[in-house]
Amino acid sequence: MVDVLGGRRLVTCDGAWVEAEAALQNKVVALYFAAGRCAPSRDFTPLLCDFYEELVDEARPPAPFEVVFVSADGSAQEMLEFMKELHGAWLALPFHDPYRHELRTRYHITAIPRLVILKPSGEVITDKGRKQIRERGLACFQNWVEAADIFQNFSS
Repeated sequence: MVDVLGGRRLVTCDGAWVEAEAALQNKVVALYFAAGRCAPSRDFTPLLCDFYEELVDEARPPAPFEVVFVSADGSAQEMLEFMKELHGAWLALPFHDPYRHELRTRYHITAIPRLVILKPSGEVITDKGRKQIRERGLACFQNWVEAADIFQNFSS
C-alpha cells in the first residue's frame, strides 16, 4: 500500500490519526467509495460492517484486512456524520485530502458505492468487492488473501 497511500495519515471514526503505512502493512485493503446521502451506500455499509467485524474484530487471529473509506460526501460534516452513524471501526482518508479525487480517477470510480480490493502493492484484486460480499459473504476473503500473496492462517 506504500504505492497508494504511503506517507498519508488516515483518520478513525473517533477522530484519531494513524499512519497509513503502519495500519495497512501486509493487509488486503478495501477502498470503500461511498457517501451518506447515497441510498445504496447506506444499504451496503451495514453489510460491510458485519463482514469487517467477523474478519477483524471477532476472528482470532484477526484477518489481514482493512477498509479505507474514501468519502464522496458533500462536506466534512456529512462524512463525519455518516462515519459515526453507520461505519465500522475502519479508517478513512480525511475529507480535505485532495488525494480522494486522485483515487477516484485511478480506480475508475464512476458510481458509488464501490468497494475496490487491493493487494499490498496497490494492484487491484477486484473492483467488485461489494458484489462478492453480497453473493459469497466471508468466503470471498480467502480468495482475496490468496490473490494478495499474504501468508495467513485464515479459514472462513
